[in-house]
Amino acid sequence: MASLTGMDVSNASMYDGASALAEAALMAVRSHKSSRRILIPKTVHPVYRQVVRAIVSNQKIEVVELPFNTQSGQVEPGSLSDFTNEEFAALVIPQPNFFGVLEQVDALTDWAHSKNAFAIGVVNPTALALLTPPGEWGSKGADIAVGEGQPLGIPLSSGGPYFGFMACKNDLVRQMPGRIIGRTTDLDNKPGFVLTLQAREQHIRRSKATSNICTNQGLMVTAATIFMSLLGPEGLRRVAAQSHANTLELLEQLEKINGVKRAFSGPVFHEAALTLSAPVAEVLSKLKQKGILGGLDLHGHYPELGNALLVCATETKTTNDLQNYAEALKHALG
Repeated sequence: MASLTGMDVSNASMYDGASALAEAALMAVRSHKSSRRILIPKTVHPVYRQVVRAIVSNQKIEVVELPFNTQSGQVEPGSLSDFTNEEFAALVIPQPNFFGVLEQVDALTDWAHSKNAFAIGVVNPTALALLTPPGEWGSKGADIAVGEGQPLGIPLSSGGPYFGFMACKNDLVRQMPGRIIGRTTDLDNKPGFVLTLQAREQHIRRSKATSNICTNQGLMVTAATIFMSLLGPEGLRRVAAQSHANTLELLEQLEKINGVKRAFSGPVFHEAALTLSAPVAEVLSKLKQKGILGGLDLHGHYPELGNALLVCATETKTTNDLQNYAEALKHALG
């Protein structure tokens, strides 16, 4: 994970991606010392933003939301000028963002550092097989990288399971929650791996612990480790490339349908937002009758987007799958 994110250190996982982001915000505030404010774009997953607020609010940390460009689906670096005279402990940067759109991460990271704030990357681990890792964003790289590890070979069932990952630069490692494993040698000079850099408060004086919700989701982490080991760097690249190719193929077919158009102009990885000519809830209901989970209705989170639907294509989909979905969507739209 450290290699994939371009960071120095990775811990042995968090509960899920949302709580990992909340812990990263707490890390940034502890390390920054002079500000208790976090700047989070509205392009970050809505549930992640809710979890961050729930966890940090009782510690008197303010979460400030950053608007996005409704044409591109991105945060415009120029819009940060509105916050020039304000101090923040960190800027959260999603890549890709909740709409599947790629953000201008270099400009955003450099802006954060110019304001003496930390840059926190929220990333899709599969996308990192192709995209620039957070550790190389801008001139100095992001300071912390977090995300959801489920794409790394973890099958979903009944709302889970999930695990979060967290990686950071060496300068912040003593503020990192969770289990950190280091390699050492025993009395017989044999290599071994042990818990390291763990404050005793983590296990004894829990009120003073860095974090009290840092499970390692052991089974899922082991499965993800095996998944990455079997695929290797080249295998991960092929998975990411096929996911991207399938999404482009899907969008090409869907945009030929009357009543379907792209919601945003920004480049995407393997998710994309569409605008439909009919209420999304009705369309999804018709698709469900055919045994198709048609995507996510964005109206509940972003009513200003109108009839917006978020779709995704992974490496598991075939051309027939994409054609069947396009045909079903066409019929659902009437």
